[in-house]
Amino acid sequence: MPSSYLVGYGAKFPARVHHRAASIVPYKDRKEFIGCAQGFDDWFGRKSANPNVVVGAIVGGPDRHDRFRDDRVNYMQTEACTYNTAPMVGMFAMLNRVARQQGPSPATQRPESSRSTAAE
Repeated sequence: MPSSYLVGYGAKFPARVHHRAASIVPYKDRKEFIGCAQGFDDWFGRKSANPNVVVGAIVGGPDRHDRFRDDRVNYMQTEACTYNTAPMVGMFAMLNRVARQQGPSPATQRPESSRSTAAE
């Protein structure tokens, strides 16, 4: 099954993102202090999926052989970084601009007979 590298999108996406807030339990669930040492020692090395999903984060993706190892310590492939996300934001902004300039597609327009006129 193909994998999405956009966290939270599709049936299969990275579950062990290299991200501090994603990989430790939320404070609302366990009311205890979790400092850097506790986060690393108690949570970072776990093999289970992250307790928090960083929806919308884009991870590094596959290696040069098109393989992806969903492992938190594999930061080259699983780290959610702004340098991965920024080009996508720019591309989607441009696609939005082009779509707005072209106007609605014929499939979304109502037939002429169903349009009301000012004279009616």
